Amino acid sequence: MADSRSVRNLLNLMYEKGASDLHLGVDKPPWMRIDGTLKPTDLPKLNRQDMEDIARIVLGPKREFLIDEQNEVDFSYSPEDFPGRFRVNFYRQKGEIGLALRLVTYYIPSFEELNLPKIIADVALAERGIIIITGTTGSGKSTTLAAMTDHVNKSRDGHVITIEDPIEYYHFDNKCIVNQREVGIDTDSFIIALRAGMREDPDVILVGEMRDQETVQTTFTAAITGHLVMTTLHTTDVLQTINRTLDYYPAAQQKQARIMMSETLHSIFSMRLLPMVGGGRIPAIESMVATAQIRDYVLNPEETYMIRDVMERGTSDGMFTFDQYLLKLVRAQKISWETARKAATSEHDLLLLHRKSSEYDAPITQTYYGSSSE
Repeated sequence: MADSRSVRNLLNLMYEKGASDLHLGVDKPPWMRIDGTLKPTDLPKLNRQDMEDIARIVLGPKREFLIDEQNEVDFSYSPEDFPGRFRVNFYRQKGEIGLALRLVTYYIPSFEELNLPKIIADVALAERGIIIITGTTGSGKSTTLAAMTDHVNKSRDGHVITIEDPIEYYHFDNKCIVNQREVGIDTDSFIIALRAGMREDPDVILVGEMRDQETVQTTFTAAITGHLVMTTLHTTDVLQTINRTLDYYPAAQQKQARIMMSETLHSIFSMRLLPMVGGGRIPAIESMVATAQIRDYVLNPEETYMIRDVMERGTSDGMFTFDQYLLKLVRAQKISWETARKAATSEHDLLLLHRKSSEYDAPITQTYYGSSSE
């Protein structure tokens, strides 16, 4: 039977191994994701009583009633005297309890530590518009948003409101006032918090995720009113992000939606975490900054696909495609050619870029945030 001590030992082991995620289920040993790879531990299998005990400990006295009333719940868990917090998803599968825990340290990494391009730091200080960070689950979206928020907090005066489900990284007042609201605890929904937030004199609004049509529309409305809005979306690249966002609007509103997006979109960054040479992971990035030409292409559905061409030629504006960035990572010996080939949007295009070597010989340090001796 699991108790608080055994749960704490499990979390300590996760921290010691450098695991990002912990997966627990009935008739299974604990599994941990380390450097992107999910593997079982050598620990004993958990039974039904173990999982119910663990769920009650993690949910805590105020939430444990959810075990009997809900089939899935997102929440945060902060063990006492532990060097981090957890984003937790409680769910059921085949009638049994399951838990997925994502470790979030209290320390917010810098852009340089995250190997992020300098353009992300630059756009975080924009006055208005919407910045979208995209990628699959576990690609680094939340950590990137946290680094951007921390950069804003240290660099400019203002009021920052975050709306998250759940809160992952804690921010404290610095040059900015930072108010963080967790869905389910501080507010009933993203929509309610967004609508209220626009009446709370914000300069920057962070929306943890655009999940549905109403959230998308309200988020863009916040950007239209002159705020800087930072958010995430589960899409794989820039063009898919634009098209997916527009798909949230019915056909009769498509023209209006394109006008709204062309006026408010500031930038999009898509991320893929890849294995590094020598261990660890590094993000591959696709970057789009909304220039006048890109805004025109957003307006015209027959020309939207041409945005990728603008990105390929837009290095002076901080733009690049995944394939361009992958080639830089290979030449900096950060990732292998095989890794780049598998991650490429188009293996054919990656090979063409490789052949045009004189055009893309800039060292990786010109792309990364900060400077380096590499």
